[in-house]
This record gives sequence, C-alpha cells and structure tokens, in this order.
Amino acid sequence: MKKYLSFILIFLLFSGCQTLFKNYGSIVPHKGVTEIFESYQIDPNLNYYYSGSATFPSAIIGLHKDYRLDSDLWQKFEPTPEKLKELVTDMQKKALDMGSFQHGFAILDDKGKQIGIWYSLLFVTTAVKIVDDRTVVIITPPADVYRERGDDRGRDANLP
Repeated sequence: MKKYLSFILIFLLFSGCQTLFKNYGSIVPHKGVTEIFESYQIDPNLNYYYSGSATFPSAIIGLHKDYRLDSDLWQKFEPTPEKLKELVTDMQKKALDMGSFQHGFAILDDKGKQIGIWYSLLFVTTAVKIVDDRTVVIITPPADVYRERGDDRGRDANLP
C-alpha cells in the first residue's frame, strides 16, 4: 500500500509541475548562437531587440518574425553588421571590466522549438512565456546586470 501511495504522490507532484510550467519556454546555452552574434551576422527572418542601455545592453534578442513580442521593455532596432558589432563589442568590454563574458542562447518555445536567439552575460536568467501560438513574453534581464555580483553599493543606502 505504501508503494502505491508513494507512486500516487509522485504522479500528482509531477502533474502539478507540468501544469504550473505549461506554456513556458526557455533559453539554453548555444555555442552556435554565440558565434552568430560575435561574427555580427544578421538573420533576415528575425526581429531584433535590446534591453537596458542603448550603449551597453543587458541583452540582445532576435525573435522569429512569425512571433510577436509582448513587452514595452525591449527596444526594437534595425540591425546592420556595423550596429551589431558596436553593441556586441560594447557589451563585451563592460563584461570584461567585471571579469565575465557574454554568451549566446537559443530561445525555445514550450514545445522545444527554437523561435529566437539571445546574447547576454552567461549568468543572466529570464522567463519565456508563450501567450498563444504567435505571441511571446520574454522577461528582460535586471537593469543592473553589469553591477558586480555581491556589490551592494548604491542599494538601500539607509540600511545597516
């Protein structure tokens, strides 16, 4: 009886997790995407956006044109190899100042299909929510992504 009860609990837990994360995609590290960004290649099938500063973006994404990005926080831009080179090299310099580096990721929908590309610091996290067949919400990285991790200067200055 205990064996069956354990099985039922595991099944219910797993089913609950599936429901909780239904309609969520992901970003996964992808060496090929890193190479695409670092060789300043533009894919005409993607719309390009950046998050954060226009000088030192927190992240750059390319989302397949079949999808609509539901967010006011991403800034759309028309990429050229020169513009992409400027953004990528500025991001790399900023990352190097903090002893880190940039990396490319594949953006996947809730079924595992690649729908875009992402470029940011390796430790940056996000959420990818598939709203419907062609609408996606992608959470932007924190505004202070280039702040040294563990550096709390300027935060809650009144706290001890």
